[in-house]
Amino acid sequence: MEMYTGKSIFKGIAIGKILFYQKGEQPVKRVKIEDTAEQIKRYEDARAKAAEQLQGLYEKALKEVGEANAAVFEVHQMMLEDDDYIDSVVNIIETQQVNAEFAVATTGDNFAKMFVEMEDDYFKARAADVKDISERMVNILSGNESGGAIGDEPVIVVAEDLAPSETVQMDKEKLLAFVTRLGSANSHTAILARTMNIPALIEVDIKEEWNGKMAVVDGYTGTFYIDPDEDILKKMQEKKEEDIKARELLQELKGKEDVTVDGKHIKLYANIGGVKDVASVLANDAAGIGLFRSEFLYLEADNYPDEEAQFQAYKTVAENMAGKKVIVRTLDIGADKQVDYFNLDHEENPAMGYRAIRICLDRRDIFRTQLRALLRASAYGNIGIMYPMIISVDEVKEIKKIVESIKAELTEKGIEYGEVEQGIMIETPAAVMISDLLAKEVDFFSIGTNDLTQYTLAIDRQNSKLDNIYDAHHPAVLRMIQQTIENGHKAGCWVGICGELGADMTLTETFLKMGIDELSVSPGKVLPLRKIIRETRVEEDREKLLQTFL
Repeated sequence: MEMYTGKSIFKGIAIGKILFYQKGEQPVKRVKIEDTAEQIKRYEDARAKAAEQLQGLYEKALKEVGEANAAVFEVHQMMLEDDDYIDSVVNIIETQQVNAEFAVATTGDNFAKMFVEMEDDYFKARAADVKDISERMVNILSGNESGGAIGDEPVIVVAEDLAPSETVQMDKEKLLAFVTRLGSANSHTAILARTMNIPALIEVDIKEEWNGKMAVVDGYTGTFYIDPDEDILKKMQEKKEEDIKARELLQELKGKEDVTVDGKHIKLYANIGGVKDVASVLANDAAGIGLFRSEFLYLEADNYPDEEAQFQAYKTVAENMAGKKVIVRTLDIGADKQVDYFNLDHEENPAMGYRAIRICLDRRDIFRTQLRALLRASAYGNIGIMYPMIISVDEVKEIKKIVESIKAELTEKGIEYGEVEQGIMIETPAAVMISDLLAKEVDFFSIGTNDLTQYTLAIDRQNSKLDNIYDAHHPAVLRMIQQTIENGHKAGCWVGICGELGADMTLTETFLKMGIDELSVSPGKVLPLRKIIRETRVEEDREKLLQTFL
């Protein structure tokens, strides 16, 4: 028996044979040709076929992992239509008189190198996307299109790395787990694994000679067993059966109240990226939507989405939720979320720069358009509006003035709107420290723990070199959450968490005993959290627990 360790992406147990997965890559030969027009036509045909494949992958991902996670394939489709990329391929074919395969591979390498050398993390990440697209095109041109095929029997896939397209193409019924040498916990592929509930390990020193061997993936400990002995095999099988029973038990929680043993009711909501994610919210029995990331309407558009387009999206979600709360976060771009047509300047430190509400209060026409759409949609359901990156009372007062002026305009035109709760995200130490003042101005707080952690610890959460000291459980972060809850409640303001920490089940009991009113998480985490909520006594050992970090 051999034993290896890696970083766990999704907790679970997988037992089965190893398939050492190799990309269908082949050396691209430079071939001198005379008919450049024919090669350009081959390229155009391949591009059309690639677009068709990517649309199929998008639709497949949409069903399996939701709109937000499927968006990567829309990005790939857009990159296929990039004029600079197309011009480069055509130019290489014409000037060098070479085959389409070579022209595509060369362009892909050149563009990937260009992206890698950029300082902006967003553009650096595009290098992998352009390589994936180029490989797809080369495979189509060369007739080698077996990507994602893993055979007829269930297997643990071991690979150097996996692209999102490869992961989605794999038959979920046959994919027991995957283990890779490369990759990161925040890659598209890792996110897909978590969404599809597939045990996964990264950073494992893989060997091709493992192909065909029996293995076990223990996603709880990050351990990979090759040719496990009978004792390990028995233990892991028992652990796997416990997992299955636990999942079945969770299904029994559908329709149950989110209430603690001693009667504290919790709002258990879900986070979404777009209209199509509502199906997953309803399937997982969330009580509402605590974070509708409206920026996806902007990220997926070629130009500013107009009022009507936004209104239809918000209205559809509100109607589908049938009176359940839908909290929409206003536009939150900047930092790692860039939109070309906004023409934002390059910033040395974008996480602390021109982003979110700062853009909205500066470019008020954009902000007013979104607010008008939201207020109009509020006539069709229970909508709340949440403003990100707030650092002052003055900002809130200014926003409220804008909202009131829009209400007056709508009233004058006889356009209906509903009663809308207005809240803010608490994501900066500044907002925490004046939360007693902010609470007097709004209906609710939602704590964005991702940004709050990075600002509190002065650690860029995108910087992998600092992963070892990035600690969302840091006492300073927990104290800030506690302070926010206390100050919110004093002013009659309810308080929730919509950042990733809200789904951290090691802290659920702590948050409940702090007095949190709402947790908003990915749809798949709703039922596991319900189980913890229904088993917790809020008052039991409350003071003792809180003293561990206060």
